[in-house]
Amino acid sequence: MTVTIVFALLTAFCNAMVVAVQHLASIRASPKLKGVALARYLLKSPLWLLGWVGILGAFVFQAIALHNGQLSVVQPLLVSELVFALLLRRQWLHQSISKRAWGSAAVTCVGLVVFLVLADPRGGAQEPTIGHWTWVLVGVGGAVVVLYVLGRTGPPVRRAAVLATATALIWSLEATFIKTTTDDLTTVGLVGSLEHWPVYALAVGGIAGFLMEQDTLHVGPLSVSQPIMVLVDPIMSICLGVVLFDEKLATGDGVLAGAVLAFVVLCAGAVALTRSTPATMSATAQPVPPPPAGPGTPNVPGAQNIPGTQNVPGTQNVPGAPAAPAPGPDPA
Repeated sequence: MTVTIVFALLTAFCNAMVVAVQHLASIRASPKLKGVALARYLLKSPLWLLGWVGILGAFVFQAIALHNGQLSVVQPLLVSELVFALLLRRQWLHQSISKRAWGSAAVTCVGLVVFLVLADPRGGAQEPTIGHWTWVLVGVGGAVVVLYVLGRTGPPVRRAAVLATATALIWSLEATFIKTTTDDLTTVGLVGSLEHWPVYALAVGGIAGFLMEQDTLHVGPLSVSQPIMVLVDPIMSICLGVVLFDEKLATGDGVLAGAVLAFVVLCAGAVALTRSTPATMSATAQPVPPPPAGPGTPNVPGAQNIPGTQNVPGTQNVPGAPAAPAPGPDPA
């Protein structure tokens, strides 16, 4: 269990670094670039390429964690990515972090620990059947396609939320491919694993998840997309762990109810954390103030109306971006 926890936390740290650097790179691209065209642009960005170091580390660490533990343990631990991202904002970008954000991070950590202790995930030795795989691939794959179509149009905040959900579903499915492939590698070796389909599904899922995530980071606020990606992934992964690998959660004497409540607290803390962190990745960004108490339109962090930026956070204060022209004199 210790190996599983340590490597899952290392995965979360790498994921936080990847999201930070690749978000900074993606928001510099033209809003008109999408899919493969956006990927071609990002391949020329040194900052974005730096994220690949984190991607490689995350893949290796997650593979080790999943091989030694359950999906129901590893994927929830990846929620700690939000806490690591807060630390990166403070220590790397030197952003000013509010007490509210630190408090939300603490609530997130407490909810995560209590959930894992009460849920006590175990089992998971079952090899998935073809029938189980078929239902999962059709169901999850179909949901991803529908969400992708819905996320092609609309305001940035809604698009970011919809595409982030699709991205999370892909990554949860990808986790099952990683677990199955690493199990194959240890039992039949590299050559033998090439005779089984999960290794090829792993490659296809990785490409699909990569393209979907780049679209997600590009179209709208990180404060919207990141918590959805981080929270939907473990929820779906727990379901997949139960269905595919016969993982078990504690259910007696109200323990399951307590675990669900702890997960709700975890989600609330994570959402509050993203709403109280600076809205952009700019080193000069300030903490998000608490929303007003009176009636009115709620503040959505990262969705300010910035002229000329199509509401994409972080486009202001981007090094190398041309400054806006000063207003001319009023006409006589």
